Amino acid sequence: MLMSSGQHHDAEKDNDLEKVIANLHHLGIRSEDVPGHGRCFLVDFENEDPFLAKNWSYGRKWATTGIVGLTGFLVAWSSAIDSVIVPQAMQEFGTSEIVENLATALFLIGFGLGSLVSGPLSETIGRNLVYLGSLAIFMVWVMASGLAPNIQSQLVFRTLAGFFGCTPLTTFGGSTSDIWDSAQRTYVFPVMACLSFLGPFLSPMVGSCMSSNPIPICRTDLLTLNDTVIGQSSIISWRWTEWITLIMAALITSAIFLTARESYPPVLLEWKTAHLRRLFGDERFVSAATLHKKSFLSRMRVSIVRPFEFFFTQAIVVLWCAYLSLVYVILFTFLPGYNYIFGRTYGFGQGSTGLMFIGLNVGFLIALAMCPFVYSRYIRVMRKHNGAAPPEERLVYANLTAPLLPISLFWMAWTARSDISFWSPLIASVAFGISMQGIFISAYQYLIDSFEAFAASALVSLTLSRYIAAGLMTVAANPMYEALHVEWTLTLLGCLGVICTPIPYCLYYYGAKIRARTVPGK
Repeated sequence: MLMSSGQHHDAEKDNDLEKVIANLHHLGIRSEDVPGHGRCFLVDFENEDPFLAKNWSYGRKWATTGIVGLTGFLVAWSSAIDSVIVPQAMQEFGTSEIVENLATALFLIGFGLGSLVSGPLSETIGRNLVYLGSLAIFMVWVMASGLAPNIQSQLVFRTLAGFFGCTPLTTFGGSTSDIWDSAQRTYVFPVMACLSFLGPFLSPMVGSCMSSNPIPICRTDLLTLNDTVIGQSSIISWRWTEWITLIMAALITSAIFLTARESYPPVLLEWKTAHLRRLFGDERFVSAATLHKKSFLSRMRVSIVRPFEFFFTQAIVVLWCAYLSLVYVILFTFLPGYNYIFGRTYGFGQGSTGLMFIGLNVGFLIALAMCPFVYSRYIRVMRKHNGAAPPEERLVYANLTAPLLPISLFWMAWTARSDISFWSPLIASVAFGISMQGIFISAYQYLIDSFEAFAASALVSLTLSRYIAAGLMTVAANPMYEALHVEWTLTLLGCLGVICTPIPYCLYYYGAKIRARTVPGK
């Protein structure tokens, strides 16, 4: 059968395009027959593809990582800053301490619930759009919280701020994996984690200085500052806790908009594919992700259900959820609890009590200083295993620091007494900060390496459980300290810490067997 001139022209065009594609295989493009789609030009990344985030310059990688880390610092800051201006908010709204503590509790619960959406969404439309969109909406609710005329509206706005503010802490693990390889994440991830932890315990130090009246230090043991004032003048309202957060959010969101690049590989590959379609005027350029792409609602449904499935079926997820939930329960119990530990015991005022959070921050930084040792060890293990270290090697941080959790709690419980210097519980808080940072780093990196393609779902399980537990405990903390007092409250939490301490050691020795039986694809 003779071909028409139009058909002949199309055939020649196809042959010419095939020849062009044959010369572009080094760019990650190949011609292939795909069942159900016919002849397609499959697009992938080339070896040194500049689109791929792992091929960015070292400076570009750190710049993007730093901005993402600052977003984590921002929302973590926002989660705790309201907790130290409770007396001023109580007075203005005419409510009880427990009700006002709901402003922090509901933020944390909203944070956990928001992770169910933000994580999957970032793997559907890309990281940057989710960062920018969620932070923009987050700023709206922070502003609304600052303008809230009554307690009811404040609680609603804080919940919504938490829901939309969760994105950085939900997806920063994914962003880190996009940009850095396995060995590099050994020292990059701790930096990101440290920024996230500094946020909620620098903010009380700032927030405690924002009150209607200056706050005197009532007593110190080693310093003679009885008449010193820590606080701001009466022109600084407690509502400035929200305004400072809003200003920081605007600056960081602007930095993301102006400088941050998209890093999620499937989205970058789709952009590359779309560019080739326009360049050649041919719709047969497709990526592997496009060929097997499900509808948006279908993907969101699977992504929302899978974290719950992992929570009930994956042993290592259950163990880490329990452990990190306990750590966060203790951590956010400190927000109202420091008033009992340092305020009532040592007679410290609101400003100087907030200053005591410096111990936790010092602990976070000390844990970060362990990076060189852990990195060099990880490199040795990688070489021993032909470039692929087992996930259990990520547990080194927790193995080194886990015992400090119960030790620090018992130490603080039984030395936070008026006849013992405040330096003792303060130094105990440093030990707690070291322990918490190490446990968190190990938990995240272990689950990322264990679940690989399903890591986002495992991390959502972790985020959801720990923030809801922390939110509930924030409300229960005051009644608990009132009923059990400082020594027995912290002793109870320390006993729970003793029960959880063996978890990283058990996973270090038996984790490979557990993963072989339960983790998908293993």
